[in-house]
Amino acid sequence: MAGVGTPSRRPREQLLAWAFLLPSVVVFALFVFWPLGRSLYLSTHGSDLFGGAGRFTGLDNYRDLFTAGGFGRVLATTALFTLLTVVPSVAGALLVVLLLEARIRAARFFRTAFALPFAFSVATASVVFAIIYNPAIGVANGLLGRVGIDRVRWLTDPDIALPALCATTVWMSLGYNVLVLSAGIGAIPPEVVEAARLDGATGLALARRITVPLLSPQLFFLVVVTTIHALQSFGQIHILTKGGPDRATTTLVYSIYTEAFAYGSSDYGAASAQAVVLLVIVLACTLVQFRVLERRVHYR
Repeated sequence: MAGVGTPSRRPREQLLAWAFLLPSVVVFALFVFWPLGRSLYLSTHGSDLFGGAGRFTGLDNYRDLFTAGGFGRVLATTALFTLLTVVPSVAGALLVVLLLEARIRAARFFRTAFALPFAFSVATASVVFAIIYNPAIGVANGLLGRVGIDRVRWLTDPDIALPALCATTVWMSLGYNVLVLSAGIGAIPPEVVEAARLDGATGLALARRITVPLLSPQLFFLVVVTTIHALQSFGQIHILTKGGPDRATTTLVYSIYTEAFAYGSSDYGAASAQAVVLLVIVLACTLVQFRVLERRVHYR
């Protein structure tokens, strides 16, 4: 009887499965596949005065990007911004978590304090740092003045604006990274740590041989996610520097914005070509990270 009833239930089960999948398929189609297809289409066409697709240009938009001198600088700025954001935010969160696990006093308070940036939106954090970096009344220059250092033009000096922007982004990322690593440490079996202590592993040796290897899945996840977030960063750049001074903080995402929307521009063809390049960069970075870093991940 079970064998007879199975075929009749199979179409019903498939229909039910598609009914559950349909909302996700619709969302992906509207917000992922359609924008991606539209970007690919616009990147091979010119743009009229209103930003609509013009005549077919093939790969001309891509050729113009890589032959223009400014695009190379945008890519270099994006790479430097990503590097100066990902490494300190992940390494800093790891250092914080290891210190908090060293059985210091008020560890719970410090854990909450370091996780607090996760509660701030990009806009709120950017406004806070705009006040901190204010050359006249900012906290940063106030602290430097106490030790006899002249005022620094944090957001208007081309040599300092990008590091200042990276410091803001690191602070914004730190809370989430601390939460993830704290959860990872909480999942480490206590008997493993206790056995290591009985073998004489303490302090730095315990962290290097036990804690960090067992945290490698969380560290790998954070490196991948933080890299993607850094490559897609926009809000803090727009609020703090608007890509300046002298395009010193113009990353690829902000360049897409300026080509498509800023200052009355509506060159959707060039902007879409840059968006496709950004997609390729994100996919390439993720692929390299999976090929290189995942080999060192210790899944328990």
